[in-house]
Amino acid sequence: MLRKQIPLVNRREFFITVGAAGAALAMACNDDADSFAVEEPGEGIALPELPYGPGALAPYISENTMSFHYGKHHRGYVNKTKEIVAGTEFENASLEEIIKRTAGKTEWAALFNNAAQVFNHNFYWKSMKQGGGGRPGGRIAEKIRQSFGDYEKFAGEFAGAAAAQFGSGWAWLVQDGGALKIVKTSNADTPLEKGMKPLITIDVWEHAYYLDYQNLRSDYIKAFVDSLINWEFAERNLA
Repeated sequence: MLRKQIPLVNRREFFITVGAAGAALAMACNDDADSFAVEEPGEGIALPELPYGPGALAPYISENTMSFHYGKHHRGYVNKTKEIVAGTEFENASLEEIIKRTAGKTEWAALFNNAAQVFNHNFYWKSMKQGGGGRPGGRIAEKIRQSFGDYEKFAGEFAGAAAAQFGSGWAWLVQDGGALKIVKTSNADTPLEKGMKPLITIDVWEHAYYLDYQNLRSDYIKAFVDSLINWEFAERNLA
């Protein structure tokens, strides 16, 4: 159950951040494949338009949370990444290339942290949709059955991983070879570093849910699983 929400602040600033054209496009809630396309090699580092309106995920994720999470946190990671790569060997690299080449390298820790957070947030927005969640159909449903036994077991394991992630981080449904797995990552880490293919992710940094749920992370996770997961996006990511 949602907690009482903090009044929305900086509403005008958020719509300026999104941009009039971007907000109008997002309000159309276009759910075709291009709207949720995964970043292609060589794609520039930029704040992507949301694939839905800023209030579309309410009441599970409020417009207030979106104004801070997307308009400030995500934008901040994008701006810092662009600042760091300017004039370096990574200036024209894709996010995936930057992540893979800087992971574990102390001298590039700041770049890795910011670039990986851009990738993670890009992926997180695409992992949700209005009217999502619940049991999937199609090929992703069969893969879940093969890997977890049934949907209920998947849902329990995914929620458990997200709840058990200590501190800041992410829980992911990934494809590792022919099987699906649930993995947790801390801070900015991603499954890309271990050669796994992400299918969906949930952000469990506090800024993703605290304005709506305060300390009740489990309520936020339940809302994500039951009402927000974009199974069409997950299926498009299958190898």
